Amino acid sequence: MTKLSVNINKIATLRNARGENIPDLIKSSTDIINFGADGITVHPRPDQRHIKYQDVIELSKIQKKEFNIEGNPNDKFINLVKDVRPAQVTLVPDSNEAITSNSGWNTKENFSFLKDIVEELKSYSIRVSIFVDPDLEMIEYAKKISADRIELFTGQYAKLFIKDKEKAIKPYIECSNFAEQINIGVNAGHDLNQENLKYFKDSINNLLEVSIGHALICESIYEGLEKTIKSYLHILNYENSSF
Repeated sequence: MTKLSVNINKIATLRNARGENIPDLIKSSTDIINFGADGITVHPRPDQRHIKYQDVIELSKIQKKEFNIEGNPNDKFINLVKDVRPAQVTLVPDSNEAITSNSGWNTKENFSFLKDIVEELKSYSIRVSIFVDPDLEMIEYAKKISADRIELFTGQYAKLFIKDKEKAIKPYIECSNFAEQINIGVNAGHDLNQENLKYFKDSINNLLEVSIGHALICESIYEGLEKTIKSYLHILNYENSSF
């Protein structure tokens, strides 16, 4: 089984556009879980342009399934996740100015910094995943840092998929096989959608979780949120592997 964690940042962005509580983030997250999703992902940024820090606190009170908090581990972020204690924290090296996450950690250059943070979070019984590019050395150092999982940045895969899906998937297969050899879990996220997800899932036999937000919310404008979530779950867990 590959779990689907729905990133609700885009719902928060829509809410913030009017300065009111429509759509209601708490109700939306509850509905997403009731529609079958395995968890909720949020990515609070320092400027709080979508998910606000208070949202994270309120969501943690009602979240009955897996709660994954992504972000750059500055002091405010670390204090927030220690207070909330989600099931998983995904460390992402995005700058304050970044529109969206666009690259993974250099786990070798940031070894000491990340190792201290991972040890601190794990002492709070939080599973820690590190966002990395599909690079064997970065995965090797993530393991040395004692991360529980990696999240493979799939932006490169999504861009190349349309032109050459076999070339697009090759480094991800290599990385997932290596991760299995060294016993570190594999998550994935960024630019995955209903068109490219099945091929990715069928190619990666140890994929534990995908975090999908932008595409899923955009697709749900046309298809409806419940139907879209069920479609993703079907792709991940119920279709026969064939490509």
